Amino acid sequence: MTRAACAALLAAVLALGAPARAAQPAIVLVPLDDRPVSLQLPQLLGEIAGRPVAAPPRALLGRYLRPGDPDAIIAWLNGEAPHASDYVLSSDMLAYGGLVASRVPGPSYVDAYDRLHALIRLRERFPRANVDVFGTVMRLAPTGIPDVGDAARFFAPYPQWQYLQQYANLHDPLLPEEAERARQLRASIGEPLLTAYLQTRARNYGVDHLLIELAGAGSIDRLVLGQDDAKTYGLHVPELAALMAYAGERGGGRVSIEPGADELAMALTARALVRRAKLAPRVGVVYSTPGGEGYQDPLEFANAGTTIDRLIALCGGVRDDAHPDLVLAVRLPHTDAARNDAFLAVMRSSPRVALADLSFEESYAAQDAFASELLRDGIASRLDAYAGWNTAANTVGTALGEAFAAAAGRALRSYDANAHRTFTFMRFVDDVAYHDRVRPALNDWLAANGVSDHTYLLPDVAARTAERNRALLWYQAQAMLAQLYPGMHVAAMTIALPWDRTFETSLEVRIAPDLP
Repeated sequence: MTRAACAALLAAVLALGAPARAAQPAIVLVPLDDRPVSLQLPQLLGEIAGRPVAAPPRALLGRYLRPGDPDAIIAWLNGEAPHASDYVLSSDMLAYGGLVASRVPGPSYVDAYDRLHALIRLRERFPRANVDVFGTVMRLAPTGIPDVGDAARFFAPYPQWQYLQQYANLHDPLLPEEAERARQLRASIGEPLLTAYLQTRARNYGVDHLLIELAGAGSIDRLVLGQDDAKTYGLHVPELAALMAYAGERGGGRVSIEPGADELAMALTARALVRRAKLAPRVGVVYSTPGGEGYQDPLEFANAGTTIDRLIALCGGVRDDAHPDLVLAVRLPHTDAARNDAFLAVMRSSPRVALADLSFEESYAAQDAFASELLRDGIASRLDAYAGWNTAANTVGTALGEAFAAAAGRALRSYDANAHRTFTFMRFVDDVAYHDRVRPALNDWLAANGVSDHTYLLPDVAARTAERNRALLWYQAQAMLAQLYPGMHVAAMTIALPWDRTFETSLEVRIAPDLP
């Protein structure tokens, strides 16, 4: 028998034992950009729940410094996109061409206004569909890139983006002791560039106002504006205050403004999944240290407790520490050994746990050591969700999204256990094996070869770095799967650096049970 025939026979045998699954209507997703966190992960949530998540052709989404094509995406929405009961739409992609494009001059406010009126037409065509939209409040720094290759022609390459970041991180209004520093930074930036930056902020602020009005008028069922990376002070603070006030006046109770950006597509996809299942999962929150709710992520404007409560609600859940369906276990930096043991005991005793590990903000080694303990102990294989990379909101939103997708699939009898295992496996490989082990090694190797900036790699350097990444991460992934899910093997895996930088990797993975 040929290998293909064996595979077909195995699939047929597995299908015989699979529960019957009712076909579920599609969710239509317009992602923030083409990164895995924006496109792949929300689609994988749909796989877990047994519900398709349809997105525009990838070629329309752009890539890193090349913006997407909003007009072609709107044409896709109006034509080729499947009719859906739920829409999860990035306003940044529809208005500007994606997250990076939203931070630079280009489309005018009038361009964005015309494009976002597609939301009015969508509501008119499908009055019973749920239209959820996520946008961003522009972060303080433009996209950080070196002055090399094509990046040299992009907006504010190094060192200009750094000067803009420092200027935007001053208080507004300036503190007396900041006045001289502001003058120096303005001189270093130059008036033309500073004016272009401030005009871009003003354009985006106007677009956020427009989105609030569309929500208030009913064209948008749920609007969430995520504050992209920003501290508790800076140019964005008065913008946030004004937007919150405007949302209260004109948003019709449909608007929230929250920390984070990358997790929002997953949060709204999870919301659509549990809504379809008629669920409102009850979530209890356990921190690894006392007073954990007060932990402040250095790149977010709200503390961990506020961020988590808002994300639970955004995903369609309810905070309930007394009678939870799911325990969200939040591991914070600087958790000592005794508290670590108590935290593990809670995880062992809880039937359903989503783990959000924020200890990478202390050190990669601390997170790696804890993840290794989870894998050795067997706790990792019983988790409903795992996440451990980027900001607190990104991490928590990923963990809640995975766990809520699984809950929805179980309720709808369309749950895909292998898709769920695959998602968890990918998070361990990405968040631990790549970010804690491989990425530091890649950055050290690049530095040793004279490449000090890893945010934009020239084509020949990118190709060599990607090959090195594949070699290192393939071994790590195989070893990790053996611990995480004994009896499973990697049936196929593709590893890449999707944006020719080391900030993220991409994984296309299929795992399967070993043959007896």
